[in-house]
Parts: sequence; structure tokens; C-alpha cells
Amino acid sequence: MSTATVTPTAEVVTGVPASTQPVTLTPNTIAKVKEIMATQDPVPAGLRIGVVGGGCSGFQYSMSFENQSGMMDKVYKFEDLKVFVDATSAMYLQNCTVDYVETLEAAGFKFENAAVKSTCGCGSSFSV
Repeated sequence: MSTATVTPTAEVVTGVPASTQPVTLTPNTIAKVKEIMATQDPVPAGLRIGVVGGGCSGFQYSMSFENQSGMMDKVYKFEDLKVFVDATSAMYLQNCTVDYVETLEAAGFKFENAAVKSTCGCGSSFSV
């Protein structure tokens, strides 16, 4: 079941089928973001996930904490975590999954995006 509430600056979308969300967050990602957010003072309103120009392949993923949504944002709820995505980034994030991965060598957020045609050698940028 899908419900939507319109706010002055953004549309909050809850219970949206995964096929219509621009991005999916794994339970590990949700837990880690909430853990990091809890250490911030003041606690941010949500997480912004986006795509910005740059890197050696043309685009880079971005993640940052925000205190409010922007005018062109849609706000997706994952459990009680708000995720802000602007309209332009949503096009590049379609069918993208964000996972939090911990190994002996490193830990971090990993983006799995079927639309990506190529990535740079270090894996921090991509092209579509």
C-alpha cells in the first residue's frame, strides 16, 4: 500500500514499491546511517543521497546529512530514516542499491547500480 503526503518543500513517500523507488537501502545501511546520525549534534533530519559531476569517469555518488529537504526533493522513508533525493539524481539512481559493507581491510557504503556502464580504477566514479 502506498501513501504520500505533500509538504511545502518535498513529497514524503512511504510504503513505495521498490520498483518505483530510485534507490534501495539494505538493512545494514539503514542501521549504520542511524548509528552515525545519533552521534551528530544536532541530530540531522535525514540523509541526502545524490549524484554529482566529477571524478575520472564523469559522476560520483554523494551522501550527506541534511536538516531539511530541498524544493525539488522527494523524501523516501526507510523504516524511520528519511532519505532526500533530488529529481536529477533520481534518474541516475534508478534501481541502485546502497549497502554498508565491513571487511578486514575496509568498511564503507557500496553502491550497486545496474545502469552504470563503466567505473574508474579506484571505484569512486562512474559513467552511464
